[in-house]
Amino acid sequence: MVEGKNAATVRKHFGYAHIPQRFAALINTFNQQHLIPYLNFHRPCFFPETTLDAKGKQKKRYRYQQMSTPYEKFKSLPEAAQYLKAGITFDILDAQANHLSDNDAAAALQQAKQVLFQTIHEQQVA
Repeated sequence: MVEGKNAATVRKHFGYAHIPQRFAALINTFNQQHLIPYLNFHRPCFFPETTLDAKGKQKKRYRYQQMSTPYEKFKSLPEAAQYLKAGITFDILDAQANHLSDNDAAAALQQAKQVLFQTIHEQQVA
């Protein structure tokens, strides 16, 4: 996740400072339990609409109407169910997406991040 999402996600939440290796497990747990579900199910993203101009050059437009979460975009694809892992259904994913409102999920993410940073700070001081 780090290499592909440095500016948009990782640096926004963790900053630019070096994170010692002994905290990697805490960071990974936070990412799996809080950050990734928030990004996939609750944070809206723009998806471009690509058109060709008269010269054949691609032009991308980011319309407000095209904004959705990555999960909503994935679900809207034709035959999206065929790309789900075995044992995973849209019913399961819908339950996860609807478990919290977008605002509640953002608040839970911030609370979990505070706990994470407090834990790291306490372990650094000790």
